[in-house]
Amino acid sequence: MIVIKEAKTLKEIHEFVTFAFQHYKNEPNWIPPLINDEINTFDKNHNPILKKTTFHLYLAYKDNELVGRIAGIINWDEVNLLQKSKVRFGWFEAVDDISVTEALLNQVIVLGKANNLSQIEGPQGFSNLDKVGVMTEGFNTKGNMITWFSKPYYPTHFKELGYTVEKAYIESTFSFLDINPEPFQKASRLIKERYKLKALNFSKTSEILPYIDEMFALFNESYAKLQSFVTVSEEQIKHIKEKHIGFINPEYIKFIVDENNKMIAFTIVMPNFADALQKANGKLFPFGWWHLLQAKKHSKEVVFYLIGILPEYQNKGVTAIIFDEFYEVFKAKNIQKCIRTPELEENVAMHNLWKNFNPKIDKKRCTFSKNI
Repeated sequence: MIVIKEAKTLKEIHEFVTFAFQHYKNEPNWIPPLINDEINTFDKNHNPILKKTTFHLYLAYKDNELVGRIAGIINWDEVNLLQKSKVRFGWFEAVDDISVTEALLNQVIVLGKANNLSQIEGPQGFSNLDKVGVMTEGFNTKGNMITWFSKPYYPTHFKELGYTVEKAYIESTFSFLDINPEPFQKASRLIKERYKLKALNFSKTSEILPYIDEMFALFNESYAKLQSFVTVSEEQIKHIKEKHIGFINPEYIKFIVDENNKMIAFTIVMPNFADALQKANGKLFPFGWWHLLQAKKHSKEVVFYLIGILPEYQNKGVTAIIFDEFYEVFKAKNIQKCIRTPELEENVAMHNLWKNFNPKIDKKRCTFSKNI
């Protein structure tokens, strides 16, 4: 018999978070989150998106053993502003027992029906800035801190339970060592001159902060046409400024502005913290912070975390400027590999930005949905 219990106390939420550590104990490609950061994700005092969200965390037990977890989520902006009658599920993990998967999903369906919603979709986080999708390809490649790893049987369970693919995503990498800089350096000069553009580069976090509001306004505009895109709120932006921007190398943030100093593009790149997070194994202390600091300074891989280009500039070669600006930074740091986080398969404009860098798809993932 499967028993579903809601995780409410700090101890239960800790159990919810750490189930993944047990579940992926012998998986070399899984990247563990920092336990306290993950717990804070579910705390309204730390995560402002929760003020516009209803969520519940559920644990599944079979024969008194913890065998799965899931979050049921209602993003009210998505429901009320986008008119999406949808309950999300996220943070899904379960043993290879379809009855456990079914029991967990059914608990989220109960939440959806109680709020007069007509569809369930996931895995998804609270917002567009959270992790998304269940893996369908690439299980033999190492994950990163921006994505969920998952078991190969998850998609099989969902399909057997009548769920169908809702959104498909691709992830890709390209080698920095194989790049010939001459084409994009030449293109960068021409495009800057033609459209009267210039790049802003930074050496201190304090120099970046005045631009963050404009950056997210651009982010909201550049992704507005994609399905289920929920605008990043002012409160979320304030939270990101206070909690996260300082963690990113200032030289890894680039803004492109026009002749009137209006921002037309931005990119945030992060060192790849995957190996450091594996060494930390969920804890900053006693030595996790050291591994993360070393990765920030010395990682030979970078993750393209966020990129935004105004729609009217998306077919004008602005990527050449962006990569020209990163080229010298990457060369100085001896970067060898560039990693792109999940991008919707439908986002052809974004894929075209990178086509000249010979990217290779190494993972695929998707969300699944069902009418309820």
